[in-house]
Amino acid sequence: MSQDPELIRRLLRAKDRMDAASHEDWPIRRLARVSGVSHAHFARSFKVAFGVPPHRYLLTRRIERATALLRDTELSITEIAFETGWKSLGTFGRTFRDVTGDSPGAIRVLEKAQPHRLDQVPACYVSAAHRPDLTIAVSEKRRRDA
Repeated sequence: MSQDPELIRRLLRAKDRMDAASHEDWPIRRLARVSGVSHAHFARSFKVAFGVPPHRYLLTRRIERATALLRDTELSITEIAFETGWKSLGTFGRTFRDVTGDSPGAIRVLEKAQPHRLDQVPACYVSAAHRPDLTIAVSEKRRRDA
C-alpha cells in the first residue's frame, strides 16, 4: 500500500523529533500533533510507513543510545538509564536484557573487550549494525522465551 508523500513527510517530522530527543516522553497524541494528523491515523500510518509502531521505534532508539553510552562512556548504568529516558532502573535493565539478550553490565564488558575501528566505518552503517531487531513487542518476546 502506497502512502501519500505529504503524509510521509509529516510522519518523518515526528520520527526526526523522536530521534533528536529519544529521552523524552513521546505519547501518540504528542507525535500526532507534531505530524498534524489525528492520533489514530498517526499510529496506523507510522506502522505502515516504517514497519514498526511508534513506541517500538522509540524503544529501539533508546536501546541504541544506551548501548553507545555503555561502550563510549564511563557513566554508571543508572545514569545511562535516566539519560536515555527510562523512569526506572529496573524497567531499563529488564527491557534492555529482553531486547539485546544481555544485561547492560554484560554489554558494557563485552563492548569494552572488543577492539573497535569504528572511526573507519560510516556512521550510518555503525548505527544500523547496532540497531536492535524489535520486530515483535518486548512482552511478546518475553512470553515466547518463557
